[in-house]
Amino acid sequence: MSEIIKITKSAEEYLAKLIQDKNETDLSIRIFISDPGTPKAETCLAYCKPDEAMPDDLVLNLDLINVNLEKRSLPFLQDAEVNFDKDNFGGQLTIKAPNARLPNISPESPVEDRINYVIYNEINPMLESHGGEVSLVEFNDKGEAVLQFGGGCQGCGMVDVTLKDGIEKTLVEQIPEVTGVKDMTDHSIDDNAYY
Repeated sequence: MSEIIKITKSAEEYLAKLIQDKNETDLSIRIFISDPGTPKAETCLAYCKPDEAMPDDLVLNLDLINVNLEKRSLPFLQDAEVNFDKDNFGGQLTIKAPNARLPNISPESPVEDRINYVIYNEINPMLESHGGEVSLVEFNDKGEAVLQFGGGCQGCGMVDVTLKDGIEKTLVEQIPEVTGVKDMTDHSIDDNAYY
């Protein structure tokens, strides 16, 4: 599975030195994508203690270090590369993940990924005409998609109609696990609201 992500030898050596400098035993590196498949996606690299590793992580046992790859992030890490380039100032670690922002959705994808796909590909393009946007904060155990509005939607007098008749209807129809939506936006701030 190491073909999912390429970690160059220079990056492995650099990360091994960072781990060595921490003076902690059993420390590894964890790589994951936050907000995968969305325009906000970011590739993250962090230290990982044994109790921080997830049971379903894919573990790469390299020569000098172990790398945990988050299972949910695997489709978005395809063709990713971690590299370290030395320069006059020491060097720079770079992570390139060309598929991090690309939707990679199937019926087996996590509910959050499927919700984000609908939000970024169907709902937000409609809200953009009013200078607005919406993002998923969480999918809770009640089956609700908890949302945060921004731009022209924050403080807009029509947000309840948009939420129930537009967004909720769309998400419930397309994603069986979603039972409803909940707005956590503070609409008292209406400086940029669309009227």
